[in-house]
Amino acid sequence: MGTPIKIRENYKSLNGAEKSAIIFLALGEERGSRLMERLDEDEIRIVSRAMATLGNVTSNLVESLLRVFTERFANTGSVVGSYDSTERMLNRFLPNDRVTEIMGEIRGPAGRTMWEKMSNVNEGVLAAYLSGEYPQTAAVILSKMRADHAAKVLVLLPPSVRAEVIERMIQIESVQREVLLDIESILHNEFMANYARTHGNDSLERMADIFNRIDRETLTEIFAELEPAMPEPMVRIKQLMFTFEDLMRLDRVSLQTVIRRCDTGQLAIALKGAQAQQRDHFLSVLSERARLILQDEIENMGPLRMRDVNDAQAEIVALAKTLADDGNIVIPQSDDSDAVVY
Repeated sequence: MGTPIKIRENYKSLNGAEKSAIIFLALGEERGSRLMERLDEDEIRIVSRAMATLGNVTSNLVESLLRVFTERFANTGSVVGSYDSTERMLNRFLPNDRVTEIMGEIRGPAGRTMWEKMSNVNEGVLAAYLSGEYPQTAAVILSKMRADHAAKVLVLLPPSVRAEVIERMIQIESVQREVLLDIESILHNEFMANYARTHGNDSLERMADIFNRIDRETLTEIFAELEPAMPEPMVRIKQLMFTFEDLMRLDRVSLQTVIRRCDTGQLAIALKGAQAQQRDHFLSVLSERARLILQDEIENMGPLRMRDVNDAQAEIVALAKTLADDGNIVIPQSDDSDAVVY
């Protein structure tokens, strides 16, 4: 007797490689091969092995798999690009030195908008650049920046240039959107790219990411030690940080995604020590059954050390940032660029 033909009809029995193999086969040889050639060698090897040993797959299983596949993409909703996801993609087909160069140009100084970035550029560097620009252009740039940094730059401009720029700033009216976009494009292409190559990736942005992953008690000690000696950098780092309180700004779907990925015990600990408003906000996005279960777990907890609460909250924040970096949720930027979050 020959070897019996393997028939696959149970969706739960499939691993990831086998699911991919079925989708490639369902697409047909032409379209499937065009898609497969985009995989790297290791991925092709894994999927090919699964494909060769798959056996017969029932039409019902193929239909179920494709339905799950399409529903997953249909329900993805918003996607978000990030520095980390961009860098990972570039690393797939470019040399490391080229990726470093490109990411350095993109990142520039710390800041979420061009005007925030300009407000974080060293005032001496910025004054030297604006001294060679048209006074009207310099006036628009300084008018869009933070007032405290614009003041530092104005002091360093040559007196004749400074007087003309201030005069234009006083007389400035609403600037057309097209003009602002042109100025932003020039700043990105001519100034920021050169600044990034000269100064490298911004250290404040890196430190904000590191601080996001440190427990609050230790972070309080760090800021207490460094703020007297480095007040301005520490304020900028706080502006760039994302905290447990900032989870309140997530849309309903994004917050539900974070909660689904959380360990239930850690979430209960984090909410046990959170403010009532924060706890209520988390509970409000849950189904009635899930809300009652989580409330019951929180209420039945005994006394907790604040360190445990801080650790749990830090873990959830790190999870949210990972989900955002991977494009699974969207973290909205703060409306107030001068707000200090801690």
